[in-house]
Amino acid sequence: MIAEIGLAALSLAAALALLQFAVSLAGGRLGEVRALVVPVAVAQGALTLFAFAMLIWLFLRTDLSVRLVAANSHSLKPWFYKVAGTWGNHEGSMLLWVTVLAVAGAALALFERRLPDKALQATLGAQAALALGFFAFLLLASNPFARLYPVPPEGQGLNPLLQDPGLAFHPPTLYLGYVGLSVAFSLAVGALVTRDVGPALARAMRPWVLGAWVLLTIGITAGSYWAYYELGWGGWWFWDPVENASLMPWLAATALLHSINVLAARGGLRAWTIMLAVVAFSMSMVGTFLVRSGILTSVHSFAVDPERGTFILALLTIYIGGALALFAWRVGSVREGARFDLVSREGALVANNLILSVILGTVFVGTLYPLFVEAATGDKISVGPPYFNAVTGPLTLALALLLFLGPLLNWRRDDRPNLRRIALPLLVSMLVFAGSFLFGAMSPLARLGLAVAAGLTVASIMPLVGRNLRRTPLASWGMVISHLGVAVAIAGAASDTAFTRETLAAARPGETLTVGPWTVRFNGVDPVAGPNWTAVEGHLTATRGGTALRLDPQSRTFSDPPTETNEAAIDTVWDGQLYTVLGRQEPGGRWQLRLWWKPMVTLLWLGGALIALGGLLALIGRVLRDRRQRMRAREAFA
Repeated sequence: MIAEIGLAALSLAAALALLQFAVSLAGGRLGEVRALVVPVAVAQGALTLFAFAMLIWLFLRTDLSVRLVAANSHSLKPWFYKVAGTWGNHEGSMLLWVTVLAVAGAALALFERRLPDKALQATLGAQAALALGFFAFLLLASNPFARLYPVPPEGQGLNPLLQDPGLAFHPPTLYLGYVGLSVAFSLAVGALVTRDVGPALARAMRPWVLGAWVLLTIGITAGSYWAYYELGWGGWWFWDPVENASLMPWLAATALLHSINVLAARGGLRAWTIMLAVVAFSMSMVGTFLVRSGILTSVHSFAVDPERGTFILALLTIYIGGALALFAWRVGSVREGARFDLVSREGALVANNLILSVILGTVFVGTLYPLFVEAATGDKISVGPPYFNAVTGPLTLALALLLFLGPLLNWRRDDRPNLRRIALPLLVSMLVFAGSFLFGAMSPLARLGLAVAAGLTVASIMPLVGRNLRRTPLASWGMVISHLGVAVAIAGAASDTAFTRETLAAARPGETLTVGPWTVRFNGVDPVAGPNWTAVEGHLTATRGGTALRLDPQSRTFSDPPTETNEAAIDTVWDGQLYTVLGRQEPGGRWQLRLWWKPMVTLLWLGGALIALGGLLALIGRVLRDRRQRMRAREAFA
């Protein structure tokens, strides 16, 4: 009965989404819209959350009479992976998407007090329309509660690559980010319907975009590290199409966030903000289509029935096509924002947005171009790291250079930029660039990356110079820390490119290898067993000076489903990571070993964490400031 109860809750939530859309569409003819819509939205969110809880319960019980559980779980699987396996598949991940969407709609209805009633009515109508399409997709094409007869004696198990703690955090974090952008999309649609695009819209949109951006940053950073240690290939980003599917919404959200700040503070970039809100959610929808359409082959994707991909493509066409048509129809009624000079903080933010848009377009074309070629000609081509690195690398460095200038300029116009403050980070960059030649041969992009990272580190801290740090707003601290995180991440990427050393060998037990400054002794192998796998575990001892490390990489074999994986052994020291992988046994008693020494690579993920922390501080600061302003308004009114 659990599956039937979950399906009933999901169906009732879909009916409430339809009711919410109808009430919002009817408007004032039904009376006070807020009083009518809020209970419906809250009930819809609660029912969807209940349905998702029922699916988790089915996985915990390993109810093999449910098709989804039988295909993606196993009675011997640890309970942690049973829970995480709920969303480690197509139907479960889509139910998670809809759950977050419905809960976000309920939160929007409950807590949004800054928008006029008509704008809120139109926004909730747009949010209900989004939810309605995904409810229809689940109920008609991807029912997560479908029964299976006859009941199999055992489940097929979860993909071993997904049997990792990262699965518990990576997808939900990304989905929360995607759905935050759906709220920005609905707010933009509501503003176009009511022709009310101004600072009030930006202030209502900013917490959702900031929250979504923080979650996407965390999700992408965690996903990068998950793939880095789980796949055993020693890289942290491969420009896989599904990796790009999460990067594209982040790029659009970054541009949108900066545009919102201009609209909220100065009333500028009105039409541009609306367009970016549509584009940001469009990229989320494109990512959903790529992952679930079955047109991609990727370790990250759910290769499913292409008919489901057609359904998602139809939703994408309806929602995004409709929003763009509405934008084209109403953009003429959007009043021009406040003017500003080219040399100003607004000018720097516009340049920032343009470069981000170019990077987004580059990634979008590089990701989809092979699909278009295959559809048109039948030929399969690959667009990989050489293209993306060559195009996006210089653009990213140009974007970082803009971060030198933007926070140091004044709003509206800056007739006399403080050249001394700008000169210091530029001088640091030039010194580091010149000093990089002391480290021997490296690519020009790596040299520039190190130089820009050093200068941006100084430039990021400059806005705090001369200020009372105790009185500095959290939003300002957030900007500083996020920009510092960008510098740290660039330094990590450049160091990995410039200084990584690799050794590939076939070694017998007792032999010694070298990689970078490390001497690595291969001591032998032993069989080991886990909860649902067996493995051959290698034993390595690495020494450098007085430091000795023990690393135990594994080659694992899973029986349900039958799969072999490599579990890298990684040890982190203050100046980098030693990364080791055990491969197959070769004739003569030799074992394949792959060793990497990666100086300062951890700065990559530290930078991502700092970027997210800065966004979180800015979000907390904005929320606290808005609360204080509302309290002052109540006191003044009283």
